[in-house]
This record gives sequence, C-alpha cells and structure tokens, in this order.
Amino acid sequence: MRLLYVDDDRINTLLFAETCKLVGKLEVQCAASGEEALALSRQWGPDVLVIDLHLPDTDGYLLLAQLRVLPGLAAVPAFLCSAEDAGQVLAPALKAGFRGCWSKPVDLARVLEDLATIGLPA
Repeated sequence: MRLLYVDDDRINTLLFAETCKLVGKLEVQCAASGEEALALSRQWGPDVLVIDLHLPDTDGYLLLAQLRVLPGLAAVPAFLCSAEDAGQVLAPALKAGFRGCWSKPVDLARVLEDLATIGLPA
C-alpha cells in the first residue's frame, strides 16, 4: 500500500515514517508542504493520504480538495493528522472528505486498524 504523509514538522514526519517501516506493508513518501504533496502525487499515485491540518502553504482541508482533482485521487482514502483535539477537528475533517482523524503522536494500533478497513493486508 502506497501512503503519502504530508507534514511540515520533520520530527513528526520521521516518527510516522519509522512507525510505518515497523508495519512492513507500507511504501511511504513524505511531503513537507501542499505544493510538494501535489507534485509528488502527480508522479507517484498514493493509495492513501495522511495530511496534517496546518501546513506552511495551505491547510489540510484545502490540500485534500486540490488532491481530489488529480487523476486517480478522487476516491483515495484520506486521514487528517493533527496535534489539535481530534474531537474538535473530526466533524470538519469528515465534511472535507477525510475518513477520520489521527491525533499526534500517532497511535500505531489506531493507524493499523484504520488502514485495515481500506485494505492493508494483516
């Protein structure tokens, strides 16, 4: 499963990428901005998107809308990843088209559970 992780915080990106390596079934690419995520998505078709709420050049809601218009990404599952209270951002995230919201630091069990619902092999 190809996963695109978008976050401008290098520590969060490193932690998420290393966590995904433990799973062993995920091919992860990381982007630090909306612009970088768009460019990467055009050349590398992700199967799932994980997007931070606050990015230097956009926010996660707007970025998801921009990604959705790219070929092959209209229905790709997406999860919002935020340091903000998940209870406060979940409703707007669902309205924007995200399947769910993960709090930082990410809970590996929760991530695996959610990814299993979209086809990550056990």
